[in-house]
Amino acid sequence: MIDKLEFFITLAKERHFGRAAEDLGITQPTLSAAIKQLEDQLGVMLVQRGSRFQGLTPEGQRVLEWARRIVGDTRTMREEMRTTRRGLSGHVKIAAIPTALAMVPRLTTPFREKHPEVTFSITSRTSLDVLSLLENFDIDIGITYLDNEPLGRVVSVPLYSEHYQLITAAGNRFSDRETVTWVEVAELPLCLLTPDMQNRRIINQHLAEAGAEVRPTLESNSMILLFSHIRTGKWASIMPLNLAEVLGFSEPIRAIPIVEPDASHLVGVVAVEREPHTPMVSALLYHARRLAKDLEEYR
Repeated sequence: MIDKLEFFITLAKERHFGRAAEDLGITQPTLSAAIKQLEDQLGVMLVQRGSRFQGLTPEGQRVLEWARRIVGDTRTMREEMRTTRRGLSGHVKIAAIPTALAMVPRLTTPFREKHPEVTFSITSRTSLDVLSLLENFDIDIGITYLDNEPLGRVVSVPLYSEHYQLITAAGNRFSDRETVTWVEVAELPLCLLTPDMQNRRIINQHLAEAGAEVRPTLESNSMILLFSHIRTGKWASIMPLNLAEVLGFSEPIRAIPIVEPDASHLVGVVAVEREPHTPMVSALLYHARRLAKDLEEYR
């Protein structure tokens, strides 16, 4: 039953029998047979069938909620027993929004010093991806915005607040200013994150509130690529203060606070809201709370 529920969760995530089977490392007929057996055991149809996957039935949506709960409890039990035998060990999967990636080492480094048998996978994802990956057990924790768009059923640990800066080369327009307004920033050739990133939606929102329209000349989902274009002296960008400081801009690059308004948005760690958490997630949340105290100057 547990295996079938895990298959069902993957199918609901992928919304395609072939992709789900590939992700699970089984054949498509094996997956189809397992879902049919699960339907027979529960006495309800879970999947709307046709020539291709057409979605879950209402009963399937309800079973999906139970499946996530049951599989989550099972994984927690297994990890708790493994931790009892071997101590905290295993692989941690983290997804973070691009603007928070530079802060991740401040969580992972002390965590691994205390738990040397732990390894990490860290990916850059949109805020919506972070929540979806959490819901489907594809990551252990996420790092994302806490106060701008709905989070759903998660537990969160606030880490720091983003304050936004104009990042531009020395000698460019406004580079000698102490502050710059959102309206003035909109006049520059900007390179910004892509519209699927919440950081970009935040920037669009503040520009619109100031009566300005954003017309970027370059978009990317990579902060490093944006910075590399800033260094050419031909582009400017908008980045959080904490990211600008971590990147360690050299003398030719200026970071100028953006005002009117002086906007900020809260970033933190999120995990699925459940009790008990797995030992790994509990330990990660503990370290996140300790990190939050060290980052209070950003809040």
